[in-house]
Amino acid sequence: RARLRDAWPPSSWQPGTEVAQSRHRLTVPAGERRRVTTRLRPTRRGDRRADRVTIRSYGPLGLLARQGTHEVPWTVRVLPPFTSRKHLPSKLARLRELDGRTSVLTRGEGTEFDSLRDYVPGDDTRSIDWRATARHSKVAVRTWRPERDRHILLILDTGRTAAGRVGDAPRLDASMDAALLLAALASRAGDRVDLLAYDRRVRALVQGRAAGDVLPSLVSAMAHLEPELVETDSRGLASTALRTAPRRSLIVLLTTLDAAPIEEGLLPVLSRLTQRHTVLVASVSDPHIEHMAKARGNVESVYEAAAAAQAQAERHRTAEQLRRHGVTVVDATPDDLPPALADAYLALKAAGRL
Repeated sequence: RARLRDAWPPSSWQPGTEVAQSRHRLTVPAGERRRVTTRLRPTRRGDRRADRVTIRSYGPLGLLARQGTHEVPWTVRVLPPFTSRKHLPSKLARLRELDGRTSVLTRGEGTEFDSLRDYVPGDDTRSIDWRATARHSKVAVRTWRPERDRHILLILDTGRTAAGRVGDAPRLDASMDAALLLAALASRAGDRVDLLAYDRRVRALVQGRAAGDVLPSLVSAMAHLEPELVETDSRGLASTALRTAPRRSLIVLLTTLDAAPIEEGLLPVLSRLTQRHTVLVASVSDPHIEHMAKARGNVESVYEAAAAAQAQAERHRTAEQLRRHGVTVVDATPDDLPPALADAYLALKAAGRL
C-alpha cells in the first residue's frame, strides 16, 4: 500500500489540479507490479523536465511508512499551439483561386506567364502579345499567375515589447500563431519559408526546409522562445535579415507598433530592407484598448475612452509612417491577426508583388 508523487513543474498542469494529477494511490499484491499514468496538461511551451518520483510505502496497520525518492531523466517538449489552423482551409481555397486551379484566371494577376487567350474589351493593352497576334490574325493577350518558389523570411521580434501580455498570453505567442498560419499557407503555395527570431542576438533560425518539414521545424524552434527584457537591436536585426535573405524576398516582421521602438529603432534602418525586399510589418493590438475606446456612462469611462483613442491614434500614425516607406502594415487583435496576415500575403501575391 503506497502513495506515489510524480513531481513536475507547476505549469505542467492546469492551475489548481497539480495535487490531483501528480499523486496516486496504489496497492501492489506480493509478486506483482502495477503501472500508474501521470497525465500532463501543460500551460506553457518549452521543455518540461521531471523533478523526481517519491514513493511512500505504508505498513500493514498504516502506522509506519518508509519513503524513497528517485531522480528521473524524463523530458516533455510542449509545442506552441496552432489555434489559427481553423483558418487554413479557407485561405487555401483563396490560394487555389489565385493560382487558377479552381477558377478562371483573373487578368493581370501574378507575374508568371500562364497562357494566351483572345482579347476581350476591357483587357489591359499592355498584356497583348503582338507576336502571337500577328501569327493568328486575332488579338491575343497573355494571362499570368502568381509566381511559385518565392522566398519568405518570418522575423519574430523577441525583445521586451514581445513580453507585453495581451489577454492571457504574451504578444510573442500571438505572433507565433500568425507566423505558423502564414508558413503553412506559403509552403502550400510552393514558396520557401525561413524563420528568424532576434532581439540582440539570434534566438532561433530555421532555413532551407522542404515544404513538408516547414511546420514541424518551426514549432520545434518556437517551443523554447521566450521574450527577452532587452531593447531589440534594429540594426543587428536588419543586418541579420539581409544575410539570411540574400535574394529578393518577402520579409514579414512581427513586432510592435509602439511609436518609440519604431521611430528610434526600425525607421532608421528600414530603407536597407525595402531597397532589396518587400517588407510587411505585423503587430498585435490589445482588444482591451478597443473596448476602452467604446466606454461611456461615467467620468472614469470617458477618461478611459480618451486614453484609448490617443493610443489608437499613435498606432495609426506609426503605421502611416511605415506605409510611406512602402511597407505593408497589418495591425489586429490576437484572434484576428493570423487571418489578416494571411490575407495580406494573398493580396501581395494577387498584385504580383511577390
